[in-house]
Amino acid sequence: MPVNLVAALRVRSSRKSVRKPCYVPRFVYLRRCDARAFVIQLAVAAALLAGAAAQEGTSAPAGAPQVSTQQPAAVSSGPSANSPGPASSQEPDTAQEPDTAAGGFVFRKEVEEVALRAIVVDQQNHLISGLNRDAFSIYEDGKLQQMTSFHQENAPLALGILIDNSGSMRPKRQKVNEAVLNLVRSSTPGDEVFVVNFGDQYYLDQDFTDDVGKLTAALNKVETRGTTALYDAIVASAAHVRQDAKIQKRVLLVVTDGRDNASQDTLEETMRQLQRENGPVVYVIAFIDENAAASSTIRALQAISLNSGGAAYFPRGLDEVGAITKRIAYDIRYQYVIGYKSSNPKTEHTYHKIEVEANNGSRQQLRVRTRTGYYSQSPQSQ
Repeated sequence: MPVNLVAALRVRSSRKSVRKPCYVPRFVYLRRCDARAFVIQLAVAAALLAGAAAQEGTSAPAGAPQVSTQQPAAVSSGPSANSPGPASSQEPDTAQEPDTAAGGFVFRKEVEEVALRAIVVDQQNHLISGLNRDAFSIYEDGKLQQMTSFHQENAPLALGILIDNSGSMRPKRQKVNEAVLNLVRSSTPGDEVFVVNFGDQYYLDQDFTDDVGKLTAALNKVETRGTTALYDAIVASAAHVRQDAKIQKRVLLVVTDGRDNASQDTLEETMRQLQRENGPVVYVIAFIDENAAASSTIRALQAISLNSGGAAYFPRGLDEVGAITKRIAYDIRYQYVIGYKSSNPKTEHTYHKIEVEANNGSRQQLRVRTRTGYYSQSPQSQ
């Protein structure tokens, strides 16, 4: 049965610090006794399922759910959808391989179409809209790909807001919260938003909702801590979006003022998780002085955002934050959705580099912001 993540999320009243299990990027902190009990329950459930299968024979009855077994590291590109929508996927004729996603149970279709969400800007970083499909060229590993779907949309989105709760952010929170709430208020019907406050640990203070009052209350839960587990918060939030969001258009907005100094996940693992199927686009607002000491942090935040198809902003003052959130709101509202079927063979854990070019018929040089690649999974993998 699917795991109910919401019921297992960490409650703020529980302050005992428990180390998170490796490669289980959730808002779940199980005590050891709880973990053992959970494993025993899974074993009993597996035994019951095996007994039922033995009685019924080798074939499952029509409509029976399939147990998933995908390895956490197997990834593919960008958002995809199983229903008519912006990022479509095609279901193959062959039987579906069982698979699981990072720590939870899901039912997954083998995705044949690589779906990209793209933004086109000119040399002055102004958004370019109204292009048709003939203006785009897609390359995977240097090979030109045939486009299978294309449209421009302003669709509902699932938005995760991740706010740094470190001590140095305390004087900035009021301005930041105001700017973020303006972004939330610009939402359209059908949008879903959740809020994560993170310091040395991360808390899901509000799950998916369109209630501005609840989101305001979550943003006001400021409990400053000394360290910053930025990567852990991003990985957990990306997993939460993949597994619990009903909407295929997915975005994370990260606001921070420091480097990661408390995460178990590395920068490389964070970027790998963001390249998984149905992964979100990441926007970053970081209050970091551009000096030699901070250069590695700036490069890391740029890599996280740009490789997912988003952008990183480094305001020099709080007065710039409102304009930045307005720009992000406009970016995420008007995107090109491009699909193609890869001409490369599917092999396990292989990274495929994606490049998208746009040309509007003039000499104007255009730049396409989209995810830079994905990890493929072979059809036989489990």
